[in-house]
Amino acid sequence: MHAPVPLIATLAAAFALSLLLGFLAVRLKLPALVGYLAAGILIGPFTPGYVADVALAAELAEIGVMLLMFGVGLHFSLDDLMAVRRIAVPGAALQIAVATVLGAAVALAWGWTLGAALVFGLALSVASTVVLLKALEARGILESVNGRIAVGWLVVEDLVMVLVLVLLPAMAPLLGGSTDAGAAHGATHGGEGLGLTLVRTLLAVGAFVGLMLVVGRRFFPWLMWQVARTGSRELFTLSVIAAALGIAFGAAKLFGVSFALGAFFAGMVLRESALSHRAAHESLPLRDAFSVLFFVSVGMLFDPMVVLQQPLQVLAVVAIIVLGKSLAAAALVLLLRYPLGTALTVSASLAQIGEFSFILAGLGVQLKLLPGEGQSLILAGALISIALNPLVFSAIEPVLRMLRRRPGLMRKLERPDDPLSELPMDTAHHYLEQQVVLVGHGRTGRHIARALREAGVPCVVADQNRETVERLRAQGLPAVCGDAAEEGTLIQAHIARARMLVIAVPEAVDVLPMVEIARLLNPDIEIVLRGRGEEDAALMQRERAAAVFTAEGTLAQAMSGHVLQRLSQAH
Repeated sequence: MHAPVPLIATLAAAFALSLLLGFLAVRLKLPALVGYLAAGILIGPFTPGYVADVALAAELAEIGVMLLMFGVGLHFSLDDLMAVRRIAVPGAALQIAVATVLGAAVALAWGWTLGAALVFGLALSVASTVVLLKALEARGILESVNGRIAVGWLVVEDLVMVLVLVLLPAMAPLLGGSTDAGAAHGATHGGEGLGLTLVRTLLAVGAFVGLMLVVGRRFFPWLMWQVARTGSRELFTLSVIAAALGIAFGAAKLFGVSFALGAFFAGMVLRESALSHRAAHESLPLRDAFSVLFFVSVGMLFDPMVVLQQPLQVLAVVAIIVLGKSLAAAALVLLLRYPLGTALTVSASLAQIGEFSFILAGLGVQLKLLPGEGQSLILAGALISIALNPLVFSAIEPVLRMLRRRPGLMRKLERPDDPLSELPMDTAHHYLEQQVVLVGHGRTGRHIARALREAGVPCVVADQNRETVERLRAQGLPAVCGDAAEEGTLIQAHIARARMLVIAVPEAVDVLPMVEIARLLNPDIEIVLRGRGEEDAALMQRERAAAVFTAEGTLAQAMSGHVLQRLSQAH
């Protein structure tokens, strides 16, 4: 007889059931994560049969959150974060306020106390980073402008929740909670005032971020190089995992930062290394495996009887998460004068709740602020919204297509009075005729724009990122803010008189609408674009694109040309 092995039993049951139910979900045309959630319910304490260790599953899920956030950091530079600060910071702050008010209003209507209503509203206001990243990666838009805005938005939400988790124990007595619970969490630091607690927290978070950006971005890339020079793949993989988990744990213990946020900054500092792509590749299998455990752990906490006993309350919670919070976010993005596609992507990203909501609900119960039924309703809302989230994302394109058939409504939604949506009146004439219209000013677009300027070729940039357009205009360069898949954006770039259209957006973006609009407005225009593969290249050739470049094809041509050139020189 073997001794009890709860860790092995939990892993075996979680992975086996996730595989079976995930496979069935995919065969039924449902997202695989629905199967993972169902697996958690089956091995949870609220259903008959085998019950896995809930505490162990929660810790394993936390590892998954850390590894996933580490992977995001590897692809998300500080420049990317700063580039979306003007929409992410005010947008996230206002959206949290609106969602908190909605949740608190419903809780007060149920007869809860003000403290319970506040905790409940805050728990419904913050989305799950894990769910968002899975959705963006599944659609290949993590590297797009909209993907970066959504990730930056949730990073700001995480920072706000770090402050909330630290300040809530200190505020518990004022809100009718337990003083003993607040002292147990050690958040008041010997009874210090709320203001001093806030200052201490801000200083600790600022110290961590500063340490990572000043010291970490130099030390850890150097360390990765030293390990890579040994030639050992095992040591390199170990160094990646050790950096991710070690920095996350140290950030939580020394600075009071969440594990997820610590891991995110760990990835950001390692991105400075030329080995960042290898680090992302080596950690991918572990990230995928442990992210499954996150969804399983959510399912284990869910009591299905809540849906039967309190259906109206559950419906209200889901409506706030999926509709109220999302509509508020979409309205805020449009008020900040970003394209409708960005508004829909951000709103779909926020149409769920996750890990921070569970932590906040658990803390609220411990502080005797939130009743037990509140935690059950939050868990029910999380599970249902997570299951619905892929469907919400899949509705983005149909909604955009429907709105594009109503140009008048589109113009009202996208605020045509935006000064960045059209070229300034004093734009030089040579930018308005026989110019090159460049769609996208990311990594590829910047190189193309620089080459055109050096060659003396006039170029007008169309980009969705307002900060990018403002920076270009400050440099005296013509640029238009908007989605090039919308007719108005290309019209403002004077596509009708342009000599060439160059599309340099990420591979995941659908470029066919841009090509169709350009052909409609300028039948003779020459089009050069970045494709997603051989099939995409063939499609674009049928659309009479002059040249289609794919990552694999361009790289293969460049290497082949170099090899042949060297061979000819040798002879």
